[in-house]
Amino acid sequence: MLARTFFHHPDWQEFDRGVRGVDDVVERTAMRLALPRDRLRDFVAPLGEHLMPIDTSVDLLSTLRDRRSAGESIRLYYLSNMPVPYARALERRFSFFQWFDGGIFSGDVKLIKPDGDIYEMLAWRHGLAPSRTLFIDDMPANVEAARAQGWHAIHCTSPATLSTHVLRQLDALGTSNRTEPQT
Repeated sequence: MLARTFFHHPDWQEFDRGVRGVDDVVERTAMRLALPRDRLRDFVAPLGEHLMPIDTSVDLLSTLRDRRSAGESIRLYYLSNMPVPYARALERRFSFFQWFDGGIFSGDVKLIKPDGDIYEMLAWRHGLAPSRTLFIDDMPANVEAARAQGWHAIHCTSPATLSTHVLRQLDALGTSNRTEPQT
């Protein structure tokens, strides 16, 4: 319950959006939840240094990178709700970000999913064709927003089975002989 009250509150969403900084979100959250500011800051400030990827998701990303290297027309992008300091920490800590052809962190553009503008921005920046774009997310609202853009979308409810769903969808889209972008 505390996690939902903490992370799903407009204060945190504004942090994700990049319009509130660490100190501001700590102050507002401490007041709202009657938590000690110093302990809350000790938790929030370095959180980007502790975030870890899901191993099966990194394995899937590696598989897609290998398929692209073998000649399939798969392009890889990320679209993530992530505050700026955490985004920089993730980029610095994990080399798999080099496997992407591009992407957007919400804090960098002052937009968050499921706002359709962030999807449009990714598509515009990278020339994505909606009918050839596959989006994956664990939040139903984000998946529906992608579908509203005309994208194919998978609601990830189990990282362990995601690979099967993604590879099946890409095969249905016929990535091996296509030259247009895929996400």
